[in-house]
Amino acid sequence: MFDIRKIQEQVIYHAVKAESNEETAIKIVTGVKEDNPTWVKNTMKRLEDHFDKSTVKKIRMNCQCGYGMEDKLALLKELVDISNSLEEFAGHDKAKEAGLSFHNGELYLQFEFCPCPMLAEVDKLETNTWCHCTTGYSKVIFEKAFGCEVDVELLKSVKMGDDICLMKIIPINQYIFHRS
Repeated sequence: MFDIRKIQEQVIYHAVKAESNEETAIKIVTGVKEDNPTWVKNTMKRLEDHFDKSTVKKIRMNCQCGYGMEDKLALLKELVDISNSLEEFAGHDKAKEAGLSFHNGELYLQFEFCPCPMLAEVDKLETNTWCHCTTGYSKVIFEKAFGCEVDVELLKSVKMGDDICLMKIIPINQYIFHRS
């Protein structure tokens, strides 16, 4: 059966270990008899207490579980193939349905609800640390779809009290659409 908690424990463990060592990774991931919402909050607190802000962000961006990525990637590649620009890419009905939009020369991805199944039982987060997993997920998927480096900036988070989750998607190479 699909156990998101076990998956998250493993991805966080490996991401922390890559930035430090096994002992630290175990200490951060291990929560004694914590339910999922408590584990999420305490794990992020342990992470924030042990690393500086930029390292925490890097660790969390490397924690995406890959849930549903192939279907989403197929959609993005389809949209790239039928588009000549970011504006056209985000203007397709399928793009809009997926939460993409284009405003003032910039691409955005938004969700009306938190897309993370691990946060289903979490009422509110104190920091945006957990949400950087989603920015990492978005970075990976858009880099694969666009074939170039992409930065992702978290602007809003439902679990932080905002009305939507909102990210700015910033392709580094502006020439991703070059159909002949």
